[in-house]
Amino acid sequence: MRLPIFTRNPNLKTMNLKLNILFAVTAVCFCFSTSNVRGHEIASEMTDAANQLLQSLAPSQTATLMRPLDDELRKNWQFIPMEREGLSLKNLQPNQRLLAMSLIQTALSHRGFSTSMQIMALEQILHEMENNSPKRDPEKYHLFVFGKPSLKSPWGWRIEGHHLSISVTVVKKEVVVTPAFFGSNPGEVKSGQFKGVRVLGKEEDLGRRLVKGLTTQQQTIAVFSKKAPRDVINGPGRDATVLTPKGLSAAKMTDEQQSVLRQIVDSHLNKCRSELAANDWKKIEAGGFDSLHFAWAGELERGKPHYYRVQGPSFILEYDNTQNKANHVHAVWRDFKNDFGQDLLKNHYQSSEHTNR
Repeated sequence: MRLPIFTRNPNLKTMNLKLNILFAVTAVCFCFSTSNVRGHEIASEMTDAANQLLQSLAPSQTATLMRPLDDELRKNWQFIPMEREGLSLKNLQPNQRLLAMSLIQTALSHRGFSTSMQIMALEQILHEMENNSPKRDPEKYHLFVFGKPSLKSPWGWRIEGHHLSISVTVVKKEVVVTPAFFGSNPGEVKSGQFKGVRVLGKEEDLGRRLVKGLTTQQQTIAVFSKKAPRDVINGPGRDATVLTPKGLSAAKMTDEQQSVLRQIVDSHLNKCRSELAANDWKKIEAGGFDSLHFAWAGELERGKPHYYRVQGPSFILEYDNTQNKANHVHAVWRDFKNDFGQDLLKNHYQSSEHTNR
C-alpha cells in the first residue's frame, strides 16, 4: 500500500522524509495486523499499545500526554487548525511515533487509518497553497490520554489536529469510538502531482447517488432546503442531537435505494475496526433499519454546495461540503447515548456502586 505524501517544497525535505518513513512503516505494520480479532480483544490491544507508548516517554512527555478521565478537555474536541494541548507527533522521537501510530491503529480499520494519514498529508498542500504558512503542518497532530490505561478501570484517548478528531473510550473489555470527525481540504486536489485525489470522495458520491436516485415525490421529503448549512451541526461544543426535519425514512425507499443508504452508513462507520463497526450495526439493526432517515440540503450537482445527514435511534452522521467553493469537506459521526462512552461509563459506575455496597 502506498499513501500519498503531498509535497513539492524542497525546503521541507527533512520533514517529508520523516513523514514518508513514518507512514510507510506504519502502513506495513497495519497490513500485518490480524483482521479477525474478537471485539473484546480490541480493548486489550488498545491498553497494551497505550502502555507501550507511555513506557517510551520521558516524564515531561507523559505529563503533557495524560489527563484525568474527568478532565474537561476530554469532551472539548476541535478540528480547526489551532494551538493544542496534548502531546504533538512533531515532538516524538521516531520510535515513539511508531508506538503512537500503533495506538491509533487499534481503533481504526485499514481504510480509516489510511484516510487519517491522507488527511494529515493534505496539510502539506495547504502549507504550499498558503505561502508556507506555519499553521499548516502534517506533523501538527496531538495525542491525549485520559485516565490510566487499564482493563480494570475506564480510560480514553484522542488523536486530534486539523480535520481529524477521533475520541475513544475503553471500559473494561468494551470500546466505543465517538465522536469521530474526518475532514478534507481541499476536498479534491485541483492541480499538481496529486491532482484528482479526493480523500472523502466516496462519502460524497454515495450521498449524491442516493438523492439523485429518488423520485420527485421522495425528493420533496428528503431535500429540506435549497441552501446547505455552512457546516455540520453536531460539531464541537454541543451534545449529539437529533435534528429536524429528519428527511426520508428508509421504510419509504426501494430496495435499491436502501442498499445505497446502507453503503452511505458503512462508508462512515467502516473507518473503525470491523469489530467496532459491527457493534454499531447491531444497534442500528436492533433499532430497525427502516427507521433510518436521509436528509439533503443544497444543490444536487457536483461542485455545488451540499450537505446530507443520516440519523436513526442510536446515531447521527453528517456530511457537509460548502466552504471554499464546495471543495472543503467535513464529516462527523455521533452517538446519541454513547458519545464519549457515556452509557458504558454510567453502567460501569452503577455496577461498581452496587458491588461496593
